[in-house]
Amino acid sequence: MSEAGLPPNESFYEAALTRIPRFMIGVGVIFAVAAWMRFGWRIALGFLTGCGIACLNFYWLERIVAALADRVTSTGRMQSSRGVVLRFLFRYFLMALAAYAIFSVSPVSLYGLFAGLSLPVAGIACEATYELYMAYVRGM
Repeated sequence: MSEAGLPPNESFYEAALTRIPRFMIGVGVIFAVAAWMRFGWRIALGFLTGCGIACLNFYWLERIVAALADRVTSTGRMQSSRGVVLRFLFRYFLMALAAYAIFSVSPVSLYGLFAGLSLPVAGIACEATYELYMAYVRGM
């Protein structure tokens, strides 16, 4: 049993939600530097903006899913449906606002923004690779 009282496999997979944002930050920094060196500061700035929105979006999505799960199971603190829906819609409004702002200042930076918004995919891919590696090392 682990510290949380879970079997080792369950605690390993439960920690994925803490590892994914770390992978996202690492990938974001590496690719921001690469974008800056290859394409210039405008695309790198657009990419970093997209990464920031993607990280915030991932965090909010995690909280929304937890709030909806609490509502369904009726355990813990109840979240208002209105607040959950508003936070869900606000994420898309924030992305649209950032895209408009970047497009009006530097249309080229929009490519970086869209690339940065795909950061959660890279973080989840890193997590999947890490889990496969750990399964291989443990002989699962």
